[in-house]
Amino acid sequence: MLSFLLRGGPVAWLLALLALLAAFLFLERFFHLHRAQIAADDFLKGVFNILSRGNAVEAASICEDAPGPVARLALAAVLHVDDPPDVLSHAVVAAGLDELPRMERGLGWLAAIARIAPFAGLLGTLLCLMGFLEDIRLASPLVQPADLSGALYRAIATTAFSLVVALLAHAGYAFLVSRVESISLDMEKSADSLLDFMRRLRSARAAAPSPAP
Repeated sequence: MLSFLLRGGPVAWLLALLALLAAFLFLERFFHLHRAQIAADDFLKGVFNILSRGNAVEAASICEDAPGPVARLALAAVLHVDDPPDVLSHAVVAAGLDELPRMERGLGWLAAIARIAPFAGLLGTLLCLMGFLEDIRLASPLVQPADLSGALYRAIATTAFSLVVALLAHAGYAFLVSRVESISLDMEKSADSLLDFMRRLRSARAAAPSPAP
């Protein structure tokens, strides 16, 4: 590999840089999304139990300590538990909209690498072929196959390397997008559960008899 980079010229080093950048972006997003996806149903059940006891401060503290967008949706709902339904709904929706850019951060760069790498490989291949033709011109009429094999090898290897980088970057991008979609689905279900619970909690409070003076 190092031998190829040393002989492949600037395009080979560009592809290596793209490969390292793609690996960094994938790993950073993978661990971020892995930490963000929690057991939403169990977490919300705990929050609902605490709110049912009337302890909104403890519920907010649990939401602040938990990672992931579902916890921040729950925090927004807890902080607006006593507000009118439209204000509560707007707060939960706004919290969800704030979380989406955080989850998708860096995915555009990974997709760009998947698109750019084949073109970089094509450029490197063309440059290698230009060198191949120059070698033929200089060695003519005594052209030996061994004199030309190096340029052909670099041209083919550059194309192959670029396709491998593009393939892995695209696969990583698709995998991360599927994780984002899965978390987004959890967020939608959690938002519905939060709003439904808050409505029932409000109704229960309204139906409860007022304490005797």
